Amino acid sequence: MSGSRELPPIGSLIEVVQGRDAGLIAVVVGHVDERFLLIADGSVRRADRPKKKNVMHVRDLSYVAEEFARKLVSDGRFNNAQLRYAVRKFVEERLAIAQESAEGGAFRGEG
Repeated sequence: MSGSRELPPIGSLIEVVQGRDAGLIAVVVGHVDERFLLIADGSVRRADRPKKKNVMHVRDLSYVAEEFARKLVSDGRFNNAQLRYAVRKFVEERLAIAQESAEGGAFRGEG
């Protein structure tokens, strides 16, 4: 199996698809090498002990927590509250989009 995947950028959100944390939505807080990420979510995986995860075992959610990424690049530090906020903001945005599409979006066939 020679699958080499590009690493998601720091600050992007991922979903763990294999392992004990399967289903967990977390933030990429670092890269170990070309194959491993460091992830944390602020509650299950805390900021002081991020999880080292194989890039093949995660799914990139195509969302970057811009505020978190900027702070991490400028300070190099982050805390659990910032991680929880980034995950919560992503989940709330996705729920709003799903709810809007379930309601029919801008056009409803009323009348």
